[in-house]
Formats: sequence, structure tokens, C-alpha cells
Amino acid sequence: MDGQSRFPRQRTSSGDAYRSGPVQGPVSTGTALPGAPAPGCALHRRLHLTLDPADLVAVGAVRRRLRSALSHWGVPELSDTAELLSSELVTNALVHTGKGAVFDAVLGSDHRLRIEVHDGTSRLPGRRRDPEAEYATSGRGLLLVEALADSWGVQLRGDGKVTWFELAMP
Repeated sequence: MDGQSRFPRQRTSSGDAYRSGPVQGPVSTGTALPGAPAPGCALHRRLHLTLDPADLVAVGAVRRRLRSALSHWGVPELSDTAELLSSELVTNALVHTGKGAVFDAVLGSDHRLRIEVHDGTSRLPGRRRDPEAEYATSGRGLLLVEALADSWGVQLRGDGKVTWFELAMP
């Protein structure tokens, strides 16, 4: 079974099943139906992925899906940085929590991209404190997020935490 068909999984609109592939919304040039999102609204510029615990192969699929979405949304110039930082947050969530993660990317009407990774633990992320960390092969993810994101943070929630970052159009 190839990676694209195994993960990442997306909830369908009913929320009770999963499917692979990009979210396909209705394309319309007319007026939206009452209660339906209008074309071009934020709901059409959202990527939502659910990742299984310790499924590190899914990180590559997240990067590909994000790049495709950003291209489709007309902001491919955000792709390189968004992919790198998303990889760091998703990998941290899968490796350090022992649980799955939920990935959300939303492009706002102001062309500001917000990426959120929700995991099921309330343990806050932290930097390495040992003096040899500079030479380690891992542990620099939050330094990259801090250096490249326009803003970022962590929000504790009752069911874990959300680590997020935002990128603005250059």
C-alpha cells in the first residue's frame, strides 16, 4: 500500500469516516446556499489532516499536501518555509507525545497562513538545555520555528496542546 493511500487521513464532512486525497469542495460562481461557505472564504482555504501515533512516514505526506494546497490557494511562495516548520511541529508531536496529531492549515483573507498541530499531551515543548545540543542531530525544531515564523506559540487545552505558527506574505 502506498503512503498516499495510508495517511494522512482526513475526516469527511460527516466526521465518522476517513478518506485520502485533497478536500474537494463545491466549485461555484454563483451565490452560496444559506449555511454553505461562499467560494473564496476561509473554509475553502483549509487543510485538515489526522495523523496516527508514531507514523513518521506521514510527515512527508503532510509536506506534499501542504505544498499542493498552498499552490492551489495562490500562495506558493509560502511553501518552503511552511513545509519546513510544519515538518518540525508534526514530527515533535508524533515523536515526543506517543499519540497522534491533528494538523490544520488555514489561509486567512489577509493571506496570513496559520498552521496548528494539536497533540494529546499537555507537556510543553522546550529547547535542549545540554551544552552539546549545538552538535546534536535533532532538537533544533523550535529554534527554526522561532527564527522563521512571523509569530508562534503554544496553547494548552483540556485534551492536550496546540503548537502553532503564522507566516505572512513576503
